[in-house]
Amino acid sequence: MDTKTDPAAVLAQWEADEKACRDRLGSPGVARPEQALGKTGLQFFEGIFAGELPGPSIGATLSFLPVEVSFGRAVFQGRPKLEHYNPIGTVHGGWISTLLDSCVGCAVHSTLPAGKAYTTAELKVNFVRAVTTKVPLVRAIGTVIHVGGRMATAEGRLVGPDGKLYAHASTTCFIFDAP
Repeated sequence: MDTKTDPAAVLAQWEADEKACRDRLGSPGVARPEQALGKTGLQFFEGIFAGELPGPSIGATLSFLPVEVSFGRAVFQGRPKLEHYNPIGTVHGGWISTLLDSCVGCAVHSTLPAGKAYTTAELKVNFVRAVTTKVPLVRAIGTVIHVGGRMATAEGRLVGPDGKLYAHASTTCFIFDAP
């Protein structure tokens, strides 16, 4: 992020992006197999953003949602809340890890052809600074590094509207034939 970018302007844009996504996303749920059949990973996400497929249930539970998915890239936005705190007064690392796992996994998923699926085989997260409710929104930006026939790798960064890095992650995903 450009250090000259105004954090208030970035936050306003992120808020607008979130509202636009919430207006488009369908109810949370799980896609039925026949809804996903024949769709590439990117087409699957296009269906979610068009409201034709259910949005991610975990996002409703943990206050985050996808705001952008393109080929090899996925952006999720989260709203840190007190419900996400650990007993020492910061957002739990599990919430941060889940947000990063979502963006890196979906970045990989966006590259898959129809008939393929994936699962996370390994996730490594580095926590750079604490997340609290003083940070109104965070974005997890996932980018694919490599996609092969059986394995894929991606990296993700969790940033605030002020451009600060809060955590970063890398993943290895196992690719397989969809059941």
